[in-house]
Formats: sequence, structure tokens, C-alpha cells
Amino acid sequence: MIKRFLSPRVLSGVLVLAIIFTAGQWALSQKVVAVQNETYKSLKIFADVLGIVQKDYTEEKDSKELIYSALKGMVKKLDPHSSFLTPDDYKEMQIDTKGVFGGIGIEISMRDGVLTVVAPIEDTPAYRAGILAGDKIVKIEDKSTKDMSLTDAVGLMRGKKGTDLRIYVMRKSFKKPKPFTLTRARIKIKSVKFRSLEDGFGYVRLTQFQENSARDMRKALKKITPKEGLKGLVLDLRNNPGGLLTEAVAVSDIFLSSGMIVFTKGRNDVAKMEFTADKPGTEPDYPVIVLVNGGSASASEIVAGALQDHKRAIVLGTQSFGKGSVQTIIPLSDGSAVRLTTSKYYTPSGRSIQAKGIEPDIVVEAGTPQMHIKEKDLEGHLEAEDGSDKIKSGKKKIKIKESATKSVDGAEKVDIQLERALDYLKSWTIFKGMLKNAS
Repeated sequence: MIKRFLSPRVLSGVLVLAIIFTAGQWALSQKVVAVQNETYKSLKIFADVLGIVQKDYTEEKDSKELIYSALKGMVKKLDPHSSFLTPDDYKEMQIDTKGVFGGIGIEISMRDGVLTVVAPIEDTPAYRAGILAGDKIVKIEDKSTKDMSLTDAVGLMRGKKGTDLRIYVMRKSFKKPKPFTLTRARIKIKSVKFRSLEDGFGYVRLTQFQENSARDMRKALKKITPKEGLKGLVLDLRNNPGGLLTEAVAVSDIFLSSGMIVFTKGRNDVAKMEFTADKPGTEPDYPVIVLVNGGSASASEIVAGALQDHKRAIVLGTQSFGKGSVQTIIPLSDGSAVRLTTSKYYTPSGRSIQAKGIEPDIVVEAGTPQMHIKEKDLEGHLEAEDGSDKIKSGKKKIKIKESATKSVDGAEKVDIQLERALDYLKSWTIFKGMLKNAS
């Protein structure tokens, strides 16, 4: 048997390392204990205040209502997209993803503590009444919207079909808030709209990403595709506020046969996800132009960014909204839930578009100014990452800035962004034919 003995020098070194390791563990455990103690102290203060309110407030208050209010305030302070959902709020959110509800038909957000219209939904009471993107809703019935939560505002505006709702709107051209009386309707958002453009070119518009959006888009493409195949497609994501991440991935997969579509990164492994494209069911390789503007957010930016990075489509329009964060719905035991920002998403080339947005390859502004608020305008928004606006490949984009032609009364004659997209698709078809003949 061979015995090995450590030299005194080596032994002392091992002892020193052991002492350092033990000291590090002790310091870490002390830090954890200190954090826990501070949390317990804060919770005791919360319990004390709750008890004082229940005992001494001029009117009796339900303890659950008080706790829910406290939870709403806590989560609301994190960022504009995190929120605590009461059981009723949670049910409303589940209705939203199905695309059918009773209301007036607007997408809203908070800006400087005031409820602001992101975009009216087409063919709804708000759209027909002339509500515009950028309008500030200062009152709903007799309640001020100052510092009102989004969930509370949605709850007030939702209601039974046929009932009236009065909102007070402030606009730059108004001297004082103007009342709008709207009759609630059954808002059934048609996620996919489509039509054939001239000479074999197709047009598909996605109003939002809800259940079955990708399935409905495949159906739309079949209907507008002629026997000889599409010469080109305009995919319109303007004023699309986003929706389900899974549907954004499925829509991207329609045009991509392989490779990354989007990936997410967060504080823990659960928040780290990757979504890739599969070859089965991929559309033919015809040219695609994606239209975006300041109302294109979240899931819309995932699709635009994926097709742009893979060089599968040209993005045309104006800078998108810039919502590059992912919210996870965490149900709780009493039927409530937490809608929490758990990660940020990244385009295939590694771009984070948080508070920056997707930059179009071709900049074409609409003739009528669009008063879109952006993610960077929202109070408490997550900051953009350094260098996230640079594409890793280092290739410089082409920038062409155009404006719409206006008529005498200032109205836009045509949808200039759509017209330009169609022009570029036609040009590509012509040049492709010339190159083929030359070869």
C-alpha cells in the first residue's frame, strides 16, 4: 500500500481555501438573512397599516379589496406591462385573446398617468366616431383617468352590447375635452383581412395576434393565390398592437423554412426560450414587403424582425413601437393572476428592440401625421440595451424617405405606404425577369 501525505505548505493552502470558502458561505447566508429580516419588517408595516385602515377608517372596507389594491399598486410600479389581475380582470384578459368582447373598440395605454389611445380598432364604435391614435381619454363617465390602471379603465369601458358610454377626449386641436357618446357593440376582431391586388400580387392585413391567426392567414393566402402562384405579397402589420407570442411564431414560420424566429432571455432558465422555423408548410419564395408603423408592437415586431433578419422580406414604413418584453400570466389560487414581465425577446440576429423598435429598410411616411405614442414614452418603461439597434452582420440598410401626396383639403389621396410597397414588388418582378432573360 502506498501512502500519500500532503506537505505542510500544501496542507496550509488547503486550510486557507477552506476558511475562505466557509467565510464566503457565511457572508452569503448573512446577506440572505438580512434580506429576509428586512422583508419581514416591511410585511409587518403592511399588516399594521392594513389593521389601522380596517379599525379606524371612516367607512368599513373589505380586507380582500384592500389587499388587491395594494398588490395592484406594487406590480404596477414595475413597468407599464406588468399588472395584478383580480379574478374578473383575469377573465377579461382571457376573453381578449379570443378576440370577442363587448366594448367600444380601442387599444389603450398609459402615458404620463393619462389614458391614451394607441389605435382605434377598425369597424368599431370608436373608429366610426372619429377617435384617433394619440387622443387622451381624460374621463370615463364621471371618473377621471388620472393615474387609473389600464385594467380598471378597460373594466369601465367594457359592457353589454347596446349600452351607452360617454368618454371625454382631449386632442391638440381641442381647446377643452370633448365628450363622445359611444354605443357599445359586440367587438369581434377579425384578425386577418385580405384581398388580391392587381396582376397576381396579394395583400394580407393582421389586425392583432389572437387564437388561430396563423391558421386564418394560411386560409387567406390560399384564397388570394392564383394558379400560377403569387408574384409578391404585402403583409400589413400597421397599428397591430401584438398579442399571442405563439401566433407570432406561427405566422413567421409560414414564410421561413428553417432557423431562429425569436429567442427570449430573463433572470432564470424558465424565461429562456428559443423558437425556430420548420420546413413543412412553408410558402414559396416569392417577394414579401412588411408594412409597419408606430402602432406596430410586440408580436408584430417579432414577425417583422424575423423576416427582416432572414432577408425574407423588406420592411417598409416608419419606426415601430418598441415593445421588446415578454409577459407571463401566473394564475393564483383564488382565481386572480399576475401578469409579469419575465424576459425580453430578441430577433434572430440578436437585436433587442426594447424601447427602440424595428427600423424599416425603406422609410415611407404616411401623408396624415400619425400621433403614435412609443414604448419609450411610457412611464416606467424598461430601458433599451446598449447597442441593441445595431445588426450583428454590420450590413448597412437602404433608407428612402417619401411622403404622401395630399389633396386640396389635406386628406390623403391614397395609402402611399401600400402603393409604394406594390411599386417595389412590381419593380422586383420586372428586374428578375430581365436578369433571367440576360442569363
